[in-house]
Amino acid sequence: MDGTRKMRAIVVGAGPAGLATAACLQREGIETRVLERTAHVASSWRGHYDSLSLHTARGRSGLPFLPLPKSVGRYPSRDELIAYLEDYAERLSLDIRFDCAVRRVRRAGRVWRVSYGHRTDQATIVVLATGLNAQPRIPGLPGQEAFGGEILHSSAYRDPSPFEGKRVLVVGFGNSGGDIARDLAQAGIEVGLCVRGPINILPKEILGIPVTSMGLLGKLFPPHVADALTAPVVRAIIGRPERYGLRQAAKGPLRQVIEDGKIPLIDVGALPEIRAGRIRVYPGIDTLQPGGVRFEGGGSAPFDAIILATGYDYDLRAILPDEPGALDRNGHPRISGGPTGAPGLYFCSYRVSANGQIRQAGVEAMAIARHAARLAAPAAGAE
Repeated sequence: MDGTRKMRAIVVGAGPAGLATAACLQREGIETRVLERTAHVASSWRGHYDSLSLHTARGRSGLPFLPLPKSVGRYPSRDELIAYLEDYAERLSLDIRFDCAVRRVRRAGRVWRVSYGHRTDQATIVVLATGLNAQPRIPGLPGQEAFGGEILHSSAYRDPSPFEGKRVLVVGFGNSGGDIARDLAQAGIEVGLCVRGPINILPKEILGIPVTSMGLLGKLFPPHVADALTAPVVRAIIGRPERYGLRQAAKGPLRQVIEDGKIPLIDVGALPEIRAGRIRVYPGIDTLQPGGVRFEGGGSAPFDAIILATGYDYDLRAILPDEPGALDRNGHPRISGGPTGAPGLYFCSYRVSANGQIRQAGVEAMAIARHAARLAAPAAGAE
């Protein structure tokens, strides 16, 4: 060999994190292949509702080496982001194999064996980048057998048209719940919003600055101080949650992200719809009943459909059964964006970020590639 042996790497997943990691590894001179379970890049983004747009501004939403084009809006739409990711994979000449659902990743001495379909490939470096939204979280609802109406997860929602003339209850007031409730209300559909616990709400911008950029305050101050500094401005813009029939969380939004991994609601139009009475806020569900819902506290209301904006989960234990030290008891990586203790094994973008998940994916991808390059250095000239 020529004394500069390339370490072969496999990245699992062709979403933003996987594409960024492949590009960064490739830039470090490491031959890299991406294995994607579907037929396209950005499969999770393709499954989101039509009206979705990023809550992070264009300048903070690109991946390494190729910014989002200026032709997209300040807050790129779902379709604009998908087009960008397709272009990213093509222009950076990433080696992606589609319809390759990875079943197992196992260590065999100094290499990792990655099994998919009827094949097993080997690599010295493996990066799992399958994302936080692997499986819809679908809670069982008391009395749902008696309800009689449609119950679906937000992952199955695309647009308001199937719900014309219906009364719809959206369960959960995270960003998907807020977006979907607004989408329905603006289409003239009668909407209820079920909010069980206390929440944090942020405006999309503060004094013209995207609110996700305010996460930079967390680098200058402790989270509770950063929250205290922004709280008066947030209240001046949107008021207190009690104004909307909601309860304020005990922790501020930055603490909530860092300590609990929970993103606050970034409002893109749900609050004006609540103020106007086009979205009605309800407490938690006590039980479903024929044609309606009884809520905690005794009130009830009729509904024809329920949309569960109850989030997602993931569990990597099935794909990585022999490395329990790399995962916690829920199958979540203990370390994302750095060395794991298992040589050559990395995870990218499995931590919720106050600065936006796409930006975080790029930051972690670069860190992984730098470490992987150092890992590769002793191997030079070995063969």
